[in-house]
Amino acid sequence: MIRDFLLLALFPAAMAFAAASDLLTMTISNRLSLFLTAGFFLVAAIIGMPLAEVGYHLLAGMLVLSVTFGFFAAGWIGGGDAKLAAATALWFGFSDLIQYLFLASIFGGVLTLALLTLRRVPLPAALVRTAWIERLHAANAGIPYGIALAAAGLMVYPKTPFMQAIAG
Repeated sequence: MIRDFLLLALFPAAMAFAAASDLLTMTISNRLSLFLTAGFFLVAAIIGMPLAEVGYHLLAGMLVLSVTFGFFAAGWIGGGDAKLAAATALWFGFSDLIQYLFLASIFGGVLTLALLTLRRVPLPAALVRTAWIERLHAANAGIPYGIALAAAGLMVYPKTPFMQAIAG
């Protein structure tokens, strides 16, 4: 029962928290990325994932961290987004990584276009004094890409070995 709860809730809850945190504060905590990383190793052990497969998942996470760190250094994404993408890639390994990155890029593009469009129009008076909405609406604000990463992660997660372990 606890095993199934961890498999069903740990990753989705962390991703939902990441999306909400990025939306409301434009930050993704380092603790959340560390929690996701530790959570992966916990659930991998719980389902008896072979050590070689764990290694491939680790390699996928390190590859994504390397690329996203470069994106962060170039100023294209935030550091929290880079770490979240890498921690999420750890959960997916190479088998689901392409689908995750593809969906994250689609969702991120839609989110970016939507925010850039909304930033061109004035905020309704009822929303002007809401801090997180004003922060999102600011012309010089970034894009809370953690929302796209979380949405993509939640779309791909049901196909992972973790969810298959529940069905089996």
